[in-house]
Amino acid sequence: MNSKWISVKADDGGEFGAYLSLPPTGRGPGIVLIQEIWGVNAHIRAMADLYAADGYVVLAPDIFWRLEPRVDLNYDEAGTAKAYELMQKMDRPKAGLDVATAATALRSRPEVGTKIASLGYCMGGFLAYLAATHGAVDAAVCYYGGGIQNSLDVAPKVRIPILFHYAEKDAHITKDAVESVRFAFASHNNARIETYPGVDHGFNCWGRPLYNQAAAALAHGRSLEWLAQHISAH
Repeated sequence: MNSKWISVKADDGGEFGAYLSLPPTGRGPGIVLIQEIWGVNAHIRAMADLYAADGYVVLAPDIFWRLEPRVDLNYDEAGTAKAYELMQKMDRPKAGLDVATAATALRSRPEVGTKIASLGYCMGGFLAYLAATHGAVDAAVCYYGGGIQNSLDVAPKVRIPILFHYAEKDAHITKDAVESVRFAFASHNNARIETYPGVDHGFNCWGRPLYNQAAAALAHGRSLEWLAQHISAH
């Protein structure tokens, strides 16, 4: 893949890194792909390359840069402990602003077409949701976004197409939490909620023990369909 790290100027000063992956054609619609708590690690970079292979210009911003730049953690005990420590210290409003800034930077690139989407996993799913509330993107995909159910007061600000993926057996995001999201978006004319039976939180990540190939493939296909429908040129 044609990929590299670039620098993005933060709105409140400083710069943060972002992993840019270009499609084989060199240009296409844009995706801001937002990390889990383990950083822009090998899995997130692989996901960026995967969506780039699908024809998208993908930018994965370094969300933890204010705490520690270029975090790249493994899914072992030490890496997970460090990941949770960083998540707890993260300034969520500033992280949301950084995602919006990354979206602006992506949209301004010459390789990018007219529309972009936010797509994130877990913590990144929540930040993809925030990007949708800020109007920073044209569509959003949220994989098991932790905390969305606690931030539904801003749901009316979401006026773009938004797709939610949830795991049936997710202890972090219960069935009641998913139903609260469903209720909050019941009047939204372009919101879709998919629940995957028999799988747990993190089912998309092949580096984690809860990975489920069938659910991951199905969710990826649905995400591609959603992106093709809402941000790709027709």
